[in-house]
Amino acid sequence: MKRLLSLAKMIAWSLLAILLLLAAAGFWLRYEFARVSSETLEPFDWRTVEVASLFPDREAADSCAEQHPHKRAWFGALHVHTAASYDATSFGSTVTADQAYAFARGEPLAIALRGDPPDFEAPTVRISSPLDFMAVTDHAESLGEAQLCYDPRVHAYDALVCKLYRGDVRLPVEERLQPIMRLVSFAIFGTQRSMRICGEDGSRCRLRAANVWKDSQRSTQQWQDASAACEFTTFHAYEYTLAEDSSNLHRNVIFKNDTVPQNLLSAKEAPTPQQLWEWLDATCIEGNPTCDVLAIPHNSNWSSGRMWFPYSNLDLPLAEQQRLATLRARLEPLAEINQVKGDSECRNGIASVIGAPDEHCDFEKLRPPREAIQDCGESQGSQGMLLSGCVSRYSYVRYALTAGLAEHDKLGINPFKLGIVAATDTHNGTPAAGLESTPTGSHGYDRTRENRLLGEIDVPGKVAKGSPVRYNPGGIAGVYAHENSRAALFDAMRNRETFGTSGPRITPRFFAGWQLPEDICSQSDYLATAYEKGVPMGRDLNVPPANWTTSPVFLASAAADARNGSNLLQRLQIVKGWIDAHGQTHQAVYDVAGDPNNGASVDPATCATSGPGFRQLCTTWRDPDFDPATAAVYYLRVLENPSCRWSAHDCLAIEPSQRPASCSDADIPWAIQERAWTSPIWFHPQF
Repeated sequence: MKRLLSLAKMIAWSLLAILLLLAAAGFWLRYEFARVSSETLEPFDWRTVEVASLFPDREAADSCAEQHPHKRAWFGALHVHTAASYDATSFGSTVTADQAYAFARGEPLAIALRGDPPDFEAPTVRISSPLDFMAVTDHAESLGEAQLCYDPRVHAYDALVCKLYRGDVRLPVEERLQPIMRLVSFAIFGTQRSMRICGEDGSRCRLRAANVWKDSQRSTQQWQDASAACEFTTFHAYEYTLAEDSSNLHRNVIFKNDTVPQNLLSAKEAPTPQQLWEWLDATCIEGNPTCDVLAIPHNSNWSSGRMWFPYSNLDLPLAEQQRLATLRARLEPLAEINQVKGDSECRNGIASVIGAPDEHCDFEKLRPPREAIQDCGESQGSQGMLLSGCVSRYSYVRYALTAGLAEHDKLGINPFKLGIVAATDTHNGTPAAGLESTPTGSHGYDRTRENRLLGEIDVPGKVAKGSPVRYNPGGIAGVYAHENSRAALFDAMRNRETFGTSGPRITPRFFAGWQLPEDICSQSDYLATAYEKGVPMGRDLNVPPANWTTSPVFLASAAADARNGSNLLQRLQIVKGWIDAHGQTHQAVYDVAGDPNNGASVDPATCATSGPGFRQLCTTWRDPDFDPATAAVYYLRVLENPSCRWSAHDCLAIEPSQRPASCSDADIPWAIQERAWTSPIWFHPQF
């Protein structure tokens, strides 16, 4: 009996000890992951942020030596991350802003990662052609935290969150998931901040972020060509990174010049996009006569319909709907239609879109085109960033443009009057890195073929999901301006005279006018006539002549990428969207030039292209279904001949017996048609 009592006491004490240890561990974890509370948060009035230039004595040429009266296409990158971004560093990136700018100008860059062995030879990449302009857009969120975690001089360095972020403490998951878990160690704080890193009042992170932003400004200004040569233009910029219910609402914020806020408002301080717009409007546009700014939403394909959900669908007074629509139209004239995380133009299979399926809407989709999807309809969905949940037409640029027509009728303002650009979203500092035949990845770990070709990654707890092989090399932004200067490029972006491509340097033109000559393509001065008698991409058609009932004349042209190894053009398409009298969304796609049946092909065994195509295409077109009583929006899409997708090139470089499953996955296309998209032209009935 005594032995039993003694054993019982020992078990009781052991259980008590375990409970005490668990309690202590719980208190410790609670301490390590404590969040800055609203009660202790340092009061800071973001409306009083200083707006100034760090370079008041700068000298710059009044204008560029190279002038183009009828404008030319300049190519650049408006979405580039360096190691200052927390999600780049979590994957091991070490690239600096200076290295990213040097890469854009043609310098080679080694994709070196933290933790590489001393004798490891990192793969080196070089851009296929130097860029004309660029912006580094590091995330404002955790800008200070990431720096503090790597600074052994500060108290935060020994915080558990920092040890997890650096990889000093590793979670029991497979190696390929370690970078994602490091990212999650920050992401779990959402719109809040870590007290262990930022201090009880959060000020440590805000102050360190301001210093990092100043460093970014210095690099950006250093690479700006202020001479009359104007060889390279840089923009001060950052990314605002908001997610709601695992749905993407990210924006890249681009400033016109070097007069900028000296602290960055992030989603942690502004958990709604309208708060960002209001701050930018009050502090920069209205608050300083030399400051100007615009924001570019991206990856709407991940937004579950939240990116362009109509204001008229919200339970708000009409005056508030109109205020928000007006504010958005002022701050967001552009949309990013394509980047490494997929295409955001359109999607087949959305029941609320009326019109024939568009086979070219299957281009670079993160969710397989054959997947049966639920239409969100007039509701906002969730889980878009996890590649699940319903799919909304308000997640795609094409249908946002048509929704804008309906908003114009209901509110008197079109909040979705969007020009088009494309981007890379590289986290290696390597924008527009190369052609499809030379993939380099975008997140460090995918610098190797094996990781790029992974078919699926599921993180425990469903905190992330992805399919690296479904990512793509990203696109590039095109801007039509008379010179390569900040002012000229920014004004062109504000006016939406922009386009995007999936990578090639295709140069499309798109005009419309009531009295454009139908033989304009044969005229030597066709651009002068187009600007005189029509409007370019990004504009509204002017008022038609009295009693006019026929379609305006559209001028569509494109030149193929002129670089060695580039493909020929196959055809030009004009895409039309409109809303009928019942409020339903319609789409139509018209082939207007070229030949979809030209016989051009690509060999799957070698990726060699063959067959005829076009170096240039130019045509005029009238809408055969034009209705002068119905508003419509039109844009030009340019398609190249078929070519191998990047993943096909990677698969061919591997011995057949060693190829991963993704190389034979029927849902992964081996051939694609590279493309360009212009900004739209809008028609509104005149009553």
